[in-house]
Amino acid sequence: MNASPFWVLASNNPADLAHFYAALANENAIKKGAIWLVAFAGAGQLLFYCPSRQRPQPAQVGRLALCLPVTKLEQAIALALTLGGQLLEPSRQESFGREAWLADPEGNKLLLLEPAEVSQNQP
Repeated sequence: MNASPFWVLASNNPADLAHFYAALANENAIKKGAIWLVAFAGAGQLLFYCPSRQRPQPAQVGRLALCLPVTKLEQAIALALTLGGQLLEPSRQESFGREAWLADPEGNKLLLLEPAEVSQNQP
């Protein structure tokens, strides 16, 4: 089987979480049966599902996080906050660009990244 890999994210409310990520990435959230998915250009798909009550997936802190490249970091942060995200620490300049760590509406870590080539061209 040569299927393309994809990401899965357990969610208490897959529709809402899919719409959160779709809005931030300027993509569409698509319902496929019991799951929702967002296709990211050049980065594959992120599928959102509600875990079985017989095998729950409790929220947990980990090192895996989605990184969404953005062209205007402050606007992306504002949008994420409007959609129910939470800023975990102030944005900062790094050698590779400007970044901000957030939590999505269910507490999963999310990195918004304005790459260095974008931030150097901003007025």
